[in-house]
Amino acid sequence: MIRYVENFTSKVLAIALVFIIFIALLDLMRTITVDVFFIEPRWSFSAPLLKIFGMLLNVLIALELMENVTAYLRNHSIQLELVIVTALTAVARKVIIYDTKSDGDISGLAFAVLALAISYWIVRQNKPRTN
Repeated sequence: MIRYVENFTSKVLAIALVFIIFIALLDLMRTITVDVFFIEPRWSFSAPLLKIFGMLLNVLIALELMENVTAYLRNHSIQLELVIVTALTAVARKVIIYDTKSDGDISGLAFAVLALAISYWIVRQNKPRTN
């Protein structure tokens, strides 16, 4: 019964992620066409560029989450390396689009990057090598 509920929930999450990815792609394409070609036609689009990078990384994170869900559906286990890579991508997105004018402290993001990088290194070191 528990396995059935887990499978059902994972499948619902996968379907929801497909819709989210599709909508995010449409929004990204709309933003690229409107912001770059109509609002900033002189090719001086430094502000929209950060917005586009953020949206692009959002789509990438959603794809990685989809990969996490499908890997769980296939193996019925959480793949730690994939989860850490997804988290690293999410934190990297925050660093890339970080607004230097905001009052937020970047030291928390730096600590998160360091902790995730160390975690990823530990997981990779303990992974059996296949040659």
